[in-house]
Amino acid sequence: MRTLRETKTGETVKVVKLHGEGAVKRRIMDMGITRNTEVYVRKVAPLGDPVEITVRGYELSLRKADCEMIEVTDA
Repeated sequence: MRTLRETKTGETVKVVKLHGEGAVKRRIMDMGITRNTEVYVRKVAPLGDPVEITVRGYELSLRKADCEMIEVTDA
């Protein structure tokens, strides 16, 4: 299993599955990160938190903990 957290800067990946429970999973889905969505990793902060991504045409910053819940594959 590869997560969004393990994706390198400049890579485009496709979301396979969202892990997590209840409100956390709902919050991620409300941001537009759903199955089969392409995600481009723009930047990663020096200490790895947060990760800046482009999804559905807009920029979004996610915490490491949230990125670990998003299972991805190569686009």
